[in-house]
Amino acid sequence: MATARLCAETGVSQPAPILTIAVERGFGSVVEGEALVSEEGFSPRYDLDRWSGLITKPGHKLEGETIKDRVCFFPTAKGGIAAGWAFNDIRAKGIAPKAFIFGVTNPVMVQGAILAGIPITEGWSPDPAGLLRTGDWVRVDPERRVIEVLRRGGEA
Repeated sequence: MATARLCAETGVSQPAPILTIAVERGFGSVVEGEALVSEEGFSPRYDLDRWSGLITKPGHKLEGETIKDRVCFFPTAKGGIAAGWAFNDIRAKGIAPKAFIFGVTNPVMVQGAILAGIPITEGWSPDPAGLLRTGDWVRVDPERRVIEVLRRGGEA
């Protein structure tokens, strides 16, 4: 079981991370939430129903999962120009994730996330594949360039 640590900014005790993943680049505020971990890349235009927040691309391993209020881990970003308006659109509809975590992304995805106020990171070490599971609770701190696993899915 993880021990607690004192948050320097708030003075509130927080759980110590089980695992820390370093990211190369990040933008946005600190967020916590349930991880949604994908082995496949992500396109807001072709993989996502922008009315429900569900992954609806037939055959996608996350088909039927929602991105709403989750921290979404994708190895790559797919597509381009549609991301800028799509991210802003899903934020306005209340179905945006808490953060996008990409292994590799592109400038249009970054611009779209920033416009929409969705934290975004790129590059990671170690690779979360095999270490992180959908349902794990994570904290994303783009300024410190870290993602911390606070508890495993299913734990109280």
